[in-house]
Amino acid sequence: VLSFIIFICYIASLAASFMTAPLLEFLLALFLFFAYASKLNEKFKGLYWPLTDFLRCVTAAIIYFAISIAAVSKYNDGASKAAGVFGFIATIVYAIDFYITFNDLVTFLKQGSSDSPEGHKSEDEDSDSDSD
Repeated sequence: VLSFIIFICYIASLAASFMTAPLLEFLLALFLFFAYASKLNEKFKGLYWPLTDFLRCVTAAIIYFAISIAAVSKYNDGASKAAGVFGFIATIVYAIDFYITFNDLVTFLKQGSSDSPEGHKSEDEDSDSDSD
């Protein structure tokens, strides 16, 4: 919703050249929402969906921060200032989202490391030494 509001503000402003980033982010967020809602993430197991969401959040936070600074500092109309302020709010929201998603990724990686071949190798070596 925030991306759509920013998109509308950029359309109404002098900074209309910045409207592409919020539009693409809105469409990507809409796609991921419908993918999770329709259980598409369970059908396509080859793609790690939280990593996709993490990368989307990181890039969105960086892009929103950059275009918000440009919109607030370069343009003087009210719609550009509003889009910049909403962009800063979106930056904070995406930063919180990628922090939460990052914690999910760390948990996943910790679970994956316990299933690694190195863990099985040390157990095999222990069982070989016990049989001697």
